Amino acid sequence: MREHQVQCLLMGGQACVLYGAAEFSRDTDLAILASEENAERLTKAMNALEAEVIAVPPFVLQHLEAGHAVHFRCRHPEAAGMRVDVMSRMRGVTDFATLWERRTTLVMDDGTLCDLLSLGDLVQAKKTQRDKDWPMIRRLVEANYFSNRAAPSPEQLIFWFQELRTPELLRDLAQAYPALAKEAVPMRALIHHAISNNVSALEAALDAEERQERLEDQAYWQPLKQELERLRRERS
Repeated sequence: MREHQVQCLLMGGQACVLYGAAEFSRDTDLAILASEENAERLTKAMNALEAEVIAVPPFVLQHLEAGHAVHFRCRHPEAAGMRVDVMSRMRGVTDFATLWERRTTLVMDDGTLCDLLSLGDLVQAKKTQRDKDWPMIRRLVEANYFSNRAAPSPEQLIFWFQELRTPELLRDLAQAYPALAKEAVPMRALIHHAISNNVSALEAALDAEERQERLEDQAYWQPLKQELERLRRERS
């Protein structure tokens, strides 16, 4: 991707590993800019990886812009069998220009630069109907919390109030920062259970919050799945 100057951001399981919340992943998931120029660059990169599109939809910008993922399988000996999934739109996630502006850039052991979704955007992208994503959200936010709780920035405190999914940690956070906790209630009503130290009510509210996100994700994907089924029939 670097060699062909593809404007993309690493997300998915490999990004979770780099943020300290280990997850085994056989795939490389990328958020990409949906533009003609960037699509040409991605095509060159996929050709270099001897990658082919698998399943549906085909690699067409209109499918990316609609919110579909396009799936590639690499044949190059140095990446044999690796699947690369690309998307440019995700439910509840902002536009790519904003994602790019607030991205995280890490230097790998070999000196390679790697651009990732910001932690907040990665957490938002993980709010799906899939069972495996919710424990990962919890681990991502906890890893950030435990790494920075000794001297948190204002932005980190806001992020934790918005995204922590561990009742006891939310309670501790509310007790440590009572003024911020009160300010957080309008954006996340369940914080008032943390303030009142009602852990059982807080746990129930977190479960309800997760169920609502899952339902919204199911509703979001329903028309997209119907379109995929139409594309499968046409291909057959």
